[in-house]
Amino acid sequence: MIIPPAVKQYEELLKVWEGSVRATHTFLTEADIQFYKPLILQEYFPQVNLFCHLDSSQKITGFMGIVEDKLEMLFIDARERGTGIGKKLLMYAIKQQNVKQVDVNEQNHQAVGFYLHMGFRVAGRSAVDAAGKPYPILSMVLADQGSTGDRVIE
Repeated sequence: MIIPPAVKQYEELLKVWEGSVRATHTFLTEADIQFYKPLILQEYFPQVNLFCHLDSSQKITGFMGIVEDKLEMLFIDARERGTGIGKKLLMYAIKQQNVKQVDVNEQNHQAVGFYLHMGFRVAGRSAVDAAGKPYPILSMVLADQGSTGDRVIE
């Protein structure tokens, strides 16, 4: 089930974020994780429309944040990676929230591959992330229906 979380669940979302980041963002230092942690909780969560995936026991297994037509964040519980939760959240974002864009850390090769597989293409690159740190960001857009050579979302 995909639903908006309550503010009281933000701490649980932060735990999912941290576990996911530790599993996938191996290029980050411990200092980086501690730098981003309060920003995620206090600044980023309130600025996006959050949606979380709940398992059958109502446990949060992943979440995403959206602003307009852009996916700003997508994180899956590290123990749930590879089970299709990311795809479910992304498909919900595309079909129900009209998402057409996403930024992804270039060094997160699994995420880049996931978005390419799901029909996005690289449209631009920044040498630094939103916080000005030296972690390159790829701006990706959902491939247009009928584009030659691009996977189309069904």
